[in-house]
Amino acid sequence: MEYSSHQFDVIVVGAGIMGSSTAYQLAKRGQKTLLLEQFDFLHHRGSSHGESRTIRATYPEDYYCDMVKESSQIWEQVQSEIGYKVYFKAQQFDMSPSDNKSLRSVISSCEGKSIPYRVLDRQQVSDRFSGMINLPEGWLGVLTDVGGVIKPTKAVSMFQALAFQRGAVLRDNMEVKNVVKDEVKGGVNVETADGEKFWGKKCVITAGAWVRKLVKTVGGLELPIQALETTVCYWRIKEGHEAKFAIGSDFPTFASYGEPYVYGTPSLEFPGLIKISVHGGYPCDPDKRPWGPAGISLDSLKEWIKGRFSGLVDNGGPVATQSCMYSMTPDEDFVIDFLGGEFGKDVVIGGGFSGHGFKMAPVVGRVLADLVLSGEAKGVEMKYFRVQRFQDNPKGNVKDYEDQVNSSSKHK
Repeated sequence: MEYSSHQFDVIVVGAGIMGSSTAYQLAKRGQKTLLLEQFDFLHHRGSSHGESRTIRATYPEDYYCDMVKESSQIWEQVQSEIGYKVYFKAQQFDMSPSDNKSLRSVISSCEGKSIPYRVLDRQQVSDRFSGMINLPEGWLGVLTDVGGVIKPTKAVSMFQALAFQRGAVLRDNMEVKNVVKDEVKGGVNVETADGEKFWGKKCVITAGAWVRKLVKTVGGLELPIQALETTVCYWRIKEGHEAKFAIGSDFPTFASYGEPYVYGTPSLEFPGLIKISVHGGYPCDPDKRPWGPAGISLDSLKEWIKGRFSGLVDNGGPVATQSCMYSMTPDEDFVIDFLGGEFGKDVVIGGGFSGHGFKMAPVVGRVLADLVLSGEAKGVEMKYFRVQRFQDNPKGNVKDYEDQVNSSSKHK
């Protein structure tokens, strides 16, 4: 017998940041929404936990710039709805050798998308940041105002709470084993590992590092999404200098292109510590992870810290580390599309966020809700996120600059 408590307008599978943002958007629009999570809510086994993510509009790919700008506005709007902050603003500083194609493309994107920016040479950088940041000879920096830190676990909780307030049903420890087309009344049946079955007019799959396995089971589609385990590192600021690196001071979120590709945030989550990490990782099975930094080399990162921060950050080794996962596509662009086949437009996929999607979760949630409700999404250049691109070219979208994420064991 079917119970009305098991029937929904839309079922969202996966309650990380993308699924939670999508559930919020759907519930806000009056849709009877079910959000399912295979583990505990706010677990630490995927890509949506932890203490900080950066937000920046400086992308070599200009199609992300508008998405970040819209997301920045939605972050502020949503945190005003909940009544607490998850988005802490700062400037964003990008740096690299002056001939680096990624940095040159960032400058072009800023110009094309009307993002105010300043290009700074080595001396100007030293002056701007009071000698705290040192660039090598022949390097340039790009400074923009759209930057800052997002608190990830807090942000996921925020979207879930607001979705619940608007009538969404949230169920955790519900591993979805399959999504099956309902041949009798249309829509889909979502089947869980413990035998429960839910019916929905539509379904959104946002299963993070598990999306490849689930989509293959559901639709027979092999998505080129590879899970990577990455290690986030925190380094001690030298005593007496902690305030200079703290959020709310003049210190920016930052990224450094080249080898290694480094990113970091002002000191926020742990007093006296600053997050500085390499943007990369090691391929893993999300169900059989190594869980830790064993075997990684931090030599290049230690040298980078020594060269950039005027001896104000102890580069002897990280004092704390955290493990996380990326879900990488070959071109490092997202997968946002209909599953197709027998499901047509009834099932939508969001995945492959490649270690840089968190900041754009508000827009991704809006787009996934648009697609599942109306069959189209405006304000985003969807052609870059279609599954079809990998059938046209196994490497996906063609780009004229270096990979952003190191996905081998060369360094970390």
